[in-house]
Amino acid sequence: MEQHLYEPVHEEFRELCRTFLAREAVPHHAAWEKAGLVDRAVWRKAGAAGLLGPDVPEEYGGGGQRDFRFNAVLVEEMCAAGTSGLGFGLHNDIVAPYLTELTTDEQRKRWLPGFCSGQAITAIAMSEPGAGSDLAGVRTSAVRDGSDYVLNGQKTFITNGELADLVIVVARTDPEAGAHGLSLFGVERGTPGFERGRRLDKVGLSANDTAELFFADCRVPATNLIGAENQGFYHLTANLPRERLSIAVAAVAGAEHILGVTLDYARTREAFGRPIGTFQHNRFLLAELATEVTIARTFLNHCVTEYNAGRLTIADAAMAKWWTTELQTKVADRCVQLHGGYGYMREYPVAKAWLDSRVQTIYGGTTEIMKEIVGRSLGL
Repeated sequence: MEQHLYEPVHEEFRELCRTFLAREAVPHHAAWEKAGLVDRAVWRKAGAAGLLGPDVPEEYGGGGQRDFRFNAVLVEEMCAAGTSGLGFGLHNDIVAPYLTELTTDEQRKRWLPGFCSGQAITAIAMSEPGAGSDLAGVRTSAVRDGSDYVLNGQKTFITNGELADLVIVVARTDPEAGAHGLSLFGVERGTPGFERGRRLDKVGLSANDTAELFFADCRVPATNLIGAENQGFYHLTANLPRERLSIAVAAVAGAEHILGVTLDYARTREAFGRPIGTFQHNRFLLAELATEVTIARTFLNHCVTEYNAGRLTIADAAMAKWWTTELQTKVADRCVQLHGGYGYMREYPVAKAWLDSRVQTIYGGTTEIMKEIVGRSLGL
Protein backbone atom coordinates (compact mmCIF):
# COMPACT_ATOMS: atom_id res chain seq x y z
CA MET A 1 0.00 0.00 0.00
CA GLU A 2 1.25 3.45 -0.89
CA GLN A 3 2.07 5.39 2.25
CA HIS A 4 1.88 9.16 2.42
CA LEU A 5 3.70 9.98 5.64
CA TYR A 6 7.06 11.05 4.27
CA GLU A 7 8.02 13.91 1.98
CA PRO A 8 11.07 14.11 -0.33
CA VAL A 9 13.17 15.75 2.38
CA HIS A 10 12.57 12.76 4.66
CA GLU A 11 13.59 10.36 1.92
CA GLU A 12 16.80 12.35 1.42
CA PHE A 13 17.45 11.99 5.15
CA ARG A 14 16.72 8.27 4.82
CA GLU A 15 19.49 7.93 2.24
CA LEU A 16 21.87 9.70 4.61
CA CYS A 17 20.93 7.31 7.42
CA ARG A 18 21.21 4.27 5.17
CA THR A 19 24.62 5.29 3.88
CA PHE A 20 25.91 6.05 7.37
CA LEU A 21 24.75 2.73 8.80
CA ALA A 22 26.15 0.74 5.89
CA ARG A 23 29.55 2.37 6.33
CA GLU A 24 29.88 2.95 10.07
CA ALA A 25 27.70 0.33 11.79
CA VAL A 26 26.88 -2.77 9.75
CA PRO A 27 30.53 -3.89 9.24
CA HIS A 28 31.19 -3.65 12.99
CA HIS A 29 27.94 -4.85 14.50
CA ALA A 30 28.87 -8.51 14.89
CA ALA A 31 31.95 -7.47 16.87
CA TRP A 32 29.84 -5.15 18.99
CA GLU A 33 27.45 -8.00 19.73
CA LYS A 34 30.33 -10.07 21.05
CA ALA A 35 31.67 -7.15 23.09
CA GLY A 36 28.26 -6.31 24.55
CA LEU A 37 28.34 -2.63 23.56
CA VAL A 38 29.09 -0.42 20.61
CA ASP A 39 32.23 1.63 20.06
CA ARG A 40 31.84 5.18 21.39
CA ALA A 41 33.37 6.47 18.17
CA VAL A 42 30.19 5.63 16.24
CA TRP A 43 28.30 8.14 18.38
CA ARG A 44 30.70 10.93 17.46
CA LYS A 45 30.48 9.95 13.80
CA ALA A 46 26.68 9.99 14.01
CA GLY A 47 26.82 13.45 15.53
CA ALA A 48 29.10 14.69 12.76
CA ALA A 49 26.69 13.22 10.19
CA GLY A 50 23.75 15.10 11.70
CA LEU A 51 21.90 12.05 13.04
CA LEU A 52 21.71 13.14 16.68
CA GLY A 53 19.31 15.73 18.02
CA PRO A 54 17.19 16.25 14.89
CA ASP A 55 14.68 18.34 16.86
CA VAL A 56 17.21 20.12 19.08
CA PRO A 57 17.52 23.84 18.23
CA GLU A 58 20.27 24.64 15.74
CA GLU A 59 21.99 27.00 18.17
CA TYR A 60 23.04 23.92 20.17
CA GLY A 61 24.14 21.93 17.13
CA GLY A 62 20.87 20.11 16.48
CA GLY A 63 18.81 19.81 13.34
CA GLY A 64 16.16 22.28 14.43
CA GLN A 65 13.43 20.12 12.85
CA ARG A 66 10.48 19.69 15.18
CA ASP A 67 9.17 16.89 13.02
CA PHE A 68 9.11 13.38 14.47
CA ARG A 69 9.24 11.93 10.96
CA PHE A 70 13.01 12.48 10.94
CA ASN A 71 13.31 10.52 14.19
CA ALA A 72 11.15 7.76 12.72
CA VAL A 73 13.26 7.49 9.57
CA LEU A 74 16.45 6.88 11.54
CA VAL A 75 14.78 4.21 13.70
CA GLU A 76 13.36 2.50 10.62
CA GLU A 77 16.72 2.39 8.92
CA MET A 78 18.46 1.01 12.00
CA CYS A 79 15.85 -1.77 12.10
CA ALA A 80 16.29 -2.50 8.40
CA ALA A 81 20.07 -2.65 8.83
CA GLY A 82 19.85 -4.89 11.91
CA THR A 83 21.94 -2.44 13.95
CA SER A 84 20.02 -2.95 17.17
CA GLY A 85 23.02 -2.07 19.32
CA LEU A 86 22.84 1.62 18.52
CA GLY A 87 21.04 3.53 21.27
CA PHE A 88 20.28 6.50 19.04
CA GLY A 89 16.53 6.02 19.39
CA LEU A 90 16.58 6.36 23.16
CA HIS A 91 18.92 9.36 22.89
CA ASN A 92 16.90 11.21 20.24
CA ASP A 93 13.35 10.14 20.93
CA ILE A 94 13.17 9.61 24.68
CA VAL A 95 15.83 11.76 26.36
CA ALA A 96 15.80 14.76 24.01
CA PRO A 97 12.47 16.29 25.07
CA TYR A 98 13.52 16.36 28.72
CA LEU A 99 16.63 18.31 27.78
CA THR A 100 14.92 20.70 25.38
CA GLU A 101 11.62 21.35 27.17
CA LEU A 102 12.39 21.13 30.90
CA THR A 103 15.90 22.54 31.23
CA THR A 104 17.17 26.01 32.07
CA ASP A 105 19.21 28.10 29.67
CA GLU A 106 22.35 27.17 31.58
CA GLN A 107 21.56 23.44 31.42
CA ARG A 108 20.83 23.57 27.70
CA LYS A 109 24.12 25.33 27.01
CA ARG A 110 25.94 22.77 29.16
CA TRP A 111 24.34 19.58 27.89
CA LEU A 112 22.87 19.98 24.42
CA PRO A 113 26.01 20.63 22.31
CA GLY A 114 27.55 17.36 23.50
CA PHE A 115 24.20 15.62 23.05
CA CYS A 116 24.15 16.62 19.37
CA SER A 117 27.83 16.00 18.65
CA GLY A 118 27.83 12.51 20.17
CA GLN A 119 30.37 13.50 22.79
CA ALA A 120 27.73 13.06 25.50
CA ILE A 121 25.74 9.83 25.36
CA THR A 122 22.53 9.90 27.40
CA ALA A 123 20.24 7.53 29.27
CA ILE A 124 17.16 7.75 31.47
CA ALA A 125 16.96 5.77 34.72
CA MET A 126 13.46 4.92 35.88
CA SER A 127 13.37 1.16 36.56
CA GLU A 128 14.58 -0.29 39.84
CA PRO A 129 14.79 -3.86 41.14
CA GLY A 130 11.42 -3.33 42.82
CA ALA A 131 9.85 -0.77 40.50
CA GLY A 132 9.24 -1.11 36.78
CA SER A 133 6.05 0.17 35.17
CA ASP A 134 4.78 1.36 38.58
CA LEU A 135 6.59 4.63 39.25
CA ALA A 136 5.03 4.85 42.70
CA GLY A 137 7.44 2.09 43.71
CA VAL A 138 10.58 4.16 43.09
CA ARG A 139 12.82 4.08 46.17
CA THR A 140 15.91 5.97 45.00
CA SER A 141 15.89 9.07 47.18
CA ALA A 142 17.17 12.61 46.74
CA VAL A 143 17.50 14.73 49.85
CA ARG A 144 18.32 18.43 49.65
CA ASP A 145 21.50 19.35 51.53
CA GLY A 146 22.56 22.93 51.02
CA SER A 147 23.33 23.55 47.35
CA ASP A 148 23.18 19.82 46.53
CA TYR A 149 20.83 16.88 46.48
CA VAL A 150 22.16 13.64 47.94
CA LEU A 151 21.05 10.59 45.95
CA ASN A 152 20.90 7.05 47.30
CA GLY A 153 19.49 4.04 45.51
CA GLN A 154 19.79 1.63 42.62
CA LYS A 155 18.54 1.49 39.03
CA THR A 156 18.44 -1.47 36.68
CA PHE A 157 17.72 -2.33 33.02
CA ILE A 158 19.17 1.04 31.97
CA THR A 159 19.72 1.24 28.22
CA ASN A 160 22.96 3.08 27.32
CA GLY A 161 23.70 2.79 31.04
CA GLU A 162 27.35 1.82 30.69
CA LEU A 163 28.27 4.34 28.01
CA ALA A 164 26.11 7.23 29.24
CA ASP A 165 27.78 10.50 30.15
CA LEU A 166 24.52 12.04 31.34
CA VAL A 167 21.74 10.06 33.00
CA ILE A 168 18.31 11.49 33.82
CA VAL A 169 17.57 9.86 37.16
CA VAL A 170 14.09 9.54 38.64
CA ALA A 171 14.35 9.95 42.42
CA ARG A 172 11.98 10.48 45.32
CA THR A 173 12.13 13.94 46.88
CA ASP A 174 8.94 13.65 48.94
CA PRO A 175 8.72 10.27 50.72
CA GLU A 176 5.06 10.79 51.65
CA ALA A 177 3.66 11.70 48.24
CA GLY A 178 3.85 8.41 46.32
CA ALA A 179 4.17 8.90 42.58
CA HIS A 180 3.63 12.62 43.08
CA GLY A 181 6.82 13.05 45.11
CA LEU A 182 9.30 12.33 42.31
CA SER A 183 11.88 14.60 40.70
CA LEU A 184 14.32 14.33 37.80
CA PHE A 185 18.07 14.92 38.03
CA GLY A 186 20.84 15.09 35.47
CA VAL A 187 23.65 12.97 36.87
CA GLU A 188 26.93 13.28 35.00
CA ARG A 189 29.67 10.73 34.51
CA GLY A 190 32.33 11.04 37.21
CA THR A 191 30.02 12.38 39.90
CA PRO A 192 31.30 10.99 43.24
CA GLY A 193 29.00 8.27 44.53
CA PHE A 194 27.71 7.36 41.05
CA GLU A 195 28.84 3.88 40.00
CA ARG A 196 27.98 1.47 37.20
CA GLY A 197 27.19 -2.11 38.06
CA ARG A 198 27.50 -5.17 35.87
CA ARG A 199 26.62 -5.17 32.20
CA LEU A 200 23.40 -7.17 32.07
CA ASP A 201 23.38 -10.40 30.04
CA LYS A 202 20.22 -10.17 27.93
CA VAL A 203 18.44 -12.62 25.64
CA GLY A 204 18.63 -10.20 22.70
CA LEU A 205 19.91 -6.72 21.81
CA SER A 206 23.35 -8.00 22.69
CA ALA A 207 25.27 -4.97 21.40
CA ASN A 208 23.06 -2.49 23.24
CA ASP A 209 24.64 -1.93 26.64
CA THR A 210 22.19 -2.32 29.50
CA ALA A 211 23.49 -1.73 32.99
CA GLU A 212 22.79 -1.38 36.68
CA LEU A 213 23.43 2.02 38.25
CA PHE A 214 24.20 2.71 41.90
CA PHE A 215 24.05 5.94 43.89
CA ALA A 216 25.68 6.03 47.30
CA ASP A 217 25.62 9.47 48.95
CA CYS A 218 25.92 10.85 45.44
CA ARG A 219 25.99 14.64 45.64
CA VAL A 220 24.28 16.23 42.66
CA PRO A 221 24.25 20.04 42.37
CA ALA A 222 20.79 21.57 42.73
CA THR A 223 21.48 23.17 39.35
CA ASN A 224 21.08 19.67 37.87
CA LEU A 225 17.43 19.41 38.87
CA ILE A 226 15.46 18.96 35.62
CA GLY A 227 12.04 20.57 35.67
CA ALA A 228 10.34 21.31 38.98
CA GLU A 229 10.87 19.52 42.27
CA ASN A 230 8.19 16.88 42.97
CA GLN A 231 6.83 17.26 39.44
CA GLY A 232 8.77 14.35 37.96
CA PHE A 233 5.69 12.16 37.59
CA TYR A 234 3.97 14.80 35.46
CA HIS A 235 7.10 15.36 33.38
CA LEU A 236 7.39 11.62 32.75
CA THR A 237 3.71 11.24 31.95
CA ALA A 238 3.91 14.05 29.40
CA ASN A 239 6.83 12.39 27.59
CA LEU A 240 5.86 8.72 27.77
CA PRO A 241 3.58 8.87 24.68
CA ARG A 242 6.59 9.90 22.58
CA GLU A 243 8.64 7.05 24.04
CA ARG A 244 5.89 4.57 23.23
CA LEU A 245 5.51 5.99 19.74
CA SER A 246 9.23 5.47 19.16
CA ILE A 247 8.94 1.85 20.29
CA ALA A 248 6.00 1.38 17.93
CA VAL A 249 8.06 2.78 15.05
CA ALA A 250 10.75 0.20 15.77
CA ALA A 251 8.15 -2.56 16.09
CA VAL A 252 6.55 -1.89 12.72
CA ALA A 253 9.88 -1.38 10.98
CA GLY A 254 11.21 -4.58 12.52
CA ALA A 255 8.14 -6.53 11.46
CA GLU A 256 8.33 -5.15 7.92
CA HIS A 257 12.00 -6.00 7.64
CA ILE A 258 11.81 -9.59 8.82
CA LEU A 259 8.64 -10.22 6.79
CA GLY A 260 10.51 -9.02 3.68
CA VAL A 261 13.43 -11.32 4.45
CA THR A 262 11.07 -14.24 4.93
CA LEU A 263 9.18 -13.56 1.72
CA ASP A 264 12.46 -13.72 -0.18
CA TYR A 265 13.28 -16.99 1.59
CA ALA A 266 9.84 -18.46 0.84
CA ARG A 267 10.28 -17.70 -2.87
CA THR A 268 13.66 -19.45 -3.14
CA ARG A 269 13.69 -22.22 -0.53
CA GLU A 270 12.27 -25.43 -2.00
CA ALA A 271 10.63 -28.48 -0.44
CA PHE A 272 9.12 -31.37 -2.35
CA GLY A 273 10.25 -29.78 -5.58
CA ARG A 274 8.69 -26.34 -5.24
CA PRO A 275 9.17 -23.06 -3.31
CA ILE A 276 7.81 -23.30 0.23
CA GLY A 277 5.83 -20.10 -0.30
CA THR A 278 3.61 -21.86 -2.83
CA PHE A 279 2.16 -24.24 -0.24
CA GLN A 280 -1.29 -22.99 0.70
CA HIS A 281 -0.68 -22.90 4.45
CA ASN A 282 2.50 -20.85 4.06
CA ARG A 283 0.98 -18.58 1.42
CA PHE A 284 -2.06 -17.92 3.63
CA LEU A 285 0.14 -17.28 6.68
CA LEU A 286 2.29 -14.79 4.78
CA ALA A 287 -0.85 -13.13 3.44
CA GLU A 288 -2.16 -12.73 6.98
CA LEU A 289 1.12 -11.30 8.25
CA ALA A 290 1.39 -8.89 5.32
CA THR A 291 -2.15 -7.66 5.99
CA GLU A 292 -1.57 -7.15 9.71
CA VAL A 293 1.75 -5.37 9.14
CA THR A 294 0.06 -3.04 6.64
CA ILE A 295 -2.67 -2.26 9.18
CA ALA A 296 0.00 -1.57 11.81
CA ARG A 297 1.89 0.73 9.44
CA THR A 298 -1.28 2.66 8.61
CA PHE A 299 -2.16 3.21 12.28
CA LEU A 300 1.44 4.07 13.13
CA ASN A 301 1.60 6.69 10.38
CA HIS A 302 -1.60 8.21 11.74
CA CYS A 303 -0.08 8.33 15.23
CA VAL A 304 3.08 10.04 13.97
CA THR A 305 0.92 12.64 12.20
CA GLU A 306 -1.11 13.15 15.38
CA TYR A 307 2.05 13.53 17.46
CA ASN A 308 3.43 16.17 15.10
CA ALA A 309 0.13 18.03 15.42
CA GLY A 310 0.25 17.82 19.23
CA ARG A 311 -2.81 15.58 19.39
CA LEU A 312 -1.44 12.12 20.22
CA THR A 313 -3.18 10.99 23.39
CA ILE A 314 -1.77 8.81 26.15
CA ALA A 315 -4.33 6.12 25.28
CA ASP A 316 -3.58 6.17 21.55
CA ALA A 317 0.15 5.88 22.22
CA ALA A 318 -0.55 2.94 24.52
CA MET A 319 -2.66 1.28 21.81
CA ALA A 320 0.11 1.75 19.27
CA LYS A 321 2.79 0.45 21.62
CA TRP A 322 1.07 -2.72 22.74
CA TRP A 323 -0.48 -3.73 19.42
CA THR A 324 2.56 -3.17 17.23
CA THR A 325 5.01 -4.82 19.62
CA GLU A 326 2.79 -7.86 20.07
CA LEU A 327 2.53 -8.05 16.29
CA GLN A 328 6.31 -7.77 15.94
CA THR A 329 6.88 -10.76 18.22
CA LYS A 330 4.21 -12.71 16.35
CA VAL A 331 5.76 -11.95 12.97
CA ALA A 332 9.23 -12.87 14.20
CA ASP A 333 8.00 -16.15 15.67
CA ARG A 334 6.09 -17.17 12.54
CA CYS A 335 9.03 -16.23 10.34
CA VAL A 336 11.39 -18.40 12.39
CA GLN A 337 8.98 -21.28 11.84
CA LEU A 338 8.88 -20.67 8.09
CA HIS A 339 12.69 -20.79 7.99
CA GLY A 340 12.67 -24.22 9.62
CA GLY A 341 15.96 -25.27 11.20
CA TYR A 342 17.78 -22.35 9.62
CA GLY A 343 15.53 -19.97 11.55
CA TYR A 344 17.10 -21.22 14.77
CA MET A 345 20.62 -20.40 13.60
CA ARG A 346 22.03 -17.10 14.84
CA GLU A 347 23.73 -16.50 11.49
CA TYR A 348 20.30 -15.96 9.93
CA PRO A 349 18.74 -12.48 10.37
CA VAL A 350 15.42 -14.02 11.39
CA ALA A 351 16.95 -15.56 14.52
CA LYS A 352 18.42 -12.23 15.61
CA ALA A 353 15.11 -10.48 14.89
CA TRP A 354 13.28 -13.06 17.01
CA LEU A 355 15.62 -12.56 19.96
CA ASP A 356 15.74 -8.78 19.67
CA SER A 357 11.98 -8.35 19.38
CA ARG A 358 11.02 -10.11 22.59
CA VAL A 359 11.74 -7.18 24.92
CA GLN A 360 9.57 -4.81 22.90
CA THR A 361 6.39 -5.87 24.73
CA ILE A 362 8.11 -5.27 28.08
CA TYR A 363 10.09 -2.03 28.17
CA GLY A 364 8.42 1.34 27.87
CA GLY A 365 5.49 -0.16 29.79
CA THR A 366 4.40 -3.77 29.44
CA THR A 367 1.53 -4.83 27.21
CA GLU A 368 -0.56 -5.41 30.32
CA ILE A 369 0.05 -1.85 31.55
CA MET A 370 -0.77 -0.48 28.08
CA LYS A 371 -4.10 -2.32 28.12
CA GLU A 372 -4.78 -0.94 31.58
CA ILE A 373 -4.21 2.59 30.28
CA VAL A 374 -6.52 1.98 27.32
CA GLY A 375 -9.14 0.39 29.53
CA ARG A 376 -9.16 3.34 31.92
CA SER A 377 -9.54 5.71 28.98
CA LEU A 378 -12.78 3.88 28.21
CA GLY A 379 -14.12 4.78 31.64
CA LEU A 380 -13.65 1.28 33.00
